Amino acid sequence: MVDMTSFRGSVQTPQSHNAAHHPAWLPSIRAVGVDRPWVWLASAWQDMMAAPAISFAYGALAVISSFVLVVGLALLDMEYLLLPLGAGFMLVGPLLAVGLYETSRLLELGQRPTFGKVAAAYRRNGVQIAGIGLVLMLAMLAWIRVAFLIFALFFSGEPPALDQLVDRIFFSAETIPFLLTGTLFGGIIATAVFSIAVVSIPMLLDRETDVFTAMATSIAVVRANIRPMIAWGFLIALFMSAGMVTAFIGLAIALPVIGHASWHCYRDLVGPGQ
Repeated sequence: MVDMTSFRGSVQTPQSHNAAHHPAWLPSIRAVGVDRPWVWLASAWQDMMAAPAISFAYGALAVISSFVLVVGLALLDMEYLLLPLGAGFMLVGPLLAVGLYETSRLLELGQRPTFGKVAAAYRRNGVQIAGIGLVLMLAMLAWIRVAFLIFALFFSGEPPALDQLVDRIFFSAETIPFLLTGTLFGGIIATAVFSIAVVSIPMLLDRETDVFTAMATSIAVVRANIRPMIAWGFLIALFMSAGMVTAFIGLAIALPVIGHASWHCYRDLVGPGQ
C-alpha cells in the first residue's frame, strides 16, 4: 500500500530511502521505492490547496497560452505542428514551473507564498537557471526539426490540412510507421531531457550550484532510481496528455500538480552536499 501521509521533502523513512552510490563531488542521492511518485503527487495536492491562487494561476496561464498557440497555428496554416509542439511543451515544462517549485519551497519553510516572491524566484541563481533553460530550448528546437523531417518523409513534403489531420495521422496507410518513427525519436529526446532535468531546476533554485552539477545530479538520480523514474515519467506524460486532450482545460490542474510534485521529487531524492 502506498503511504499517502503528509510528506515534506526532507522527511525520510527507513522503508523508502536508501543511500545510492554516486560520484563524491555530487550531493548524496537517495534510492526510493517504485510507489514513491504517488507520495509526491499527494504532497503536490496539499501544496495546491495551501496556495490555490498561485497554483491555479499557473494552470490558467497554461490553458490560455495553449489556446493562443492553437489559434496562431491555424491562422498560419500550420496545424500539423500541434502534436510536435504539444510534445515539445513537455520538454520545456520544467523551466516554466519554477514558480511552482518556489511555492512548494516556501510552504516547506513555513512561509506564505505570494505572487511577488514567486516571480522573484527566477532571479535566484538566474544565470544557471537560464543555462539549463537554453539546453531545454535547444532540445525542443531539435525535436521540432525532427518532427518536420518526419512529416516530410511520410507526407511527401505536404503536411495534411486541418480537416484531414486526424484521418491522415491516425487512419491512413502511413499511420503505423509514422507513429512508430515519431515515438522512437521523440522518446529518445524525451528520455535525455528527463534525465538531465528531473531534479536539476529545483536544485538550482534551492542551492548555489552550477548547471553542470545539477544536470549530473539529475542523471545520477535517474540511474539510482530507474523503476521509480520510469513510473514518474509515465505519470508526467499521462497527466500532461490528459490535460491536452481535454481541449487543454485539464492543464489547469495537471501543470500545477506536476510542478509541485517535481519539487517533492527533488527533495526526496537529493540529500545534503553540493
